[in-house]
Amino acid sequence: MTRPNLTPRRGNLRAVADRLERATPGLHIEIIGGALVMSPAPRGKHAGIILILEQEIRPALLDSLVAIEVAAVEMPDDPDDYVIPDLTVCPADFVQSDEWLLDPADVELAVEVISPSERSKGVADKADWYAVAGVRCLLLIDPRSGTWVLRSHPDGGQYQGTRHGKFGESVPLPAPLGFEISTDSFPFYGETPGKA
Repeated sequence: MTRPNLTPRRGNLRAVADRLERATPGLHIEIIGGALVMSPAPRGKHAGIILILEQEIRPALLDSLVAIEVAAVEMPDDPDDYVIPDLTVCPADFVQSDEWLLDPADVELAVEVISPSERSKGVADKADWYAVAGVRCLLLIDPRSGTWVLRSHPDGGQYQGTRHGKFGESVPLPAPLGFEISTDSFPFYGETPGKA
């Protein structure tokens, strides 16, 4: 394998991230706060939670919205920063677009499933990023502890609303979504299916 020629500097990080992604299949690359953040492809349970969410969210959405995976959300007024939520609820016309970056003002809900090795600081940094960008709602799901946090109503770079819950408790999404997500069937990391 040929090593890509990479010269990261402010203003060309997106190009570097693109080259890295092509050179290292299976790595998930984002730019958060001017830093390249790389993580391996998600585990089965991680993907399973996203599948459960998609199946539950899609029928509840207005026709003008879709729930999609692998949609990048940009940081306004920043030439580099972007994140790729595990699941994004956004305008349906985005899937007909040639654009690869969503305006955070168009994102009704971003969902992040925490990976087993993710550190608390990384989770907090990412939550702060979404608030600064102005994403309306962020749902953080942690299969390590069987908990979730819904952050909403960003203002001044911080979320004004925060709700905490455990797997088995429904997540109440504010308007314009206005429905609840069941977490009853979310798996825990390390849990063996069929064993109590």
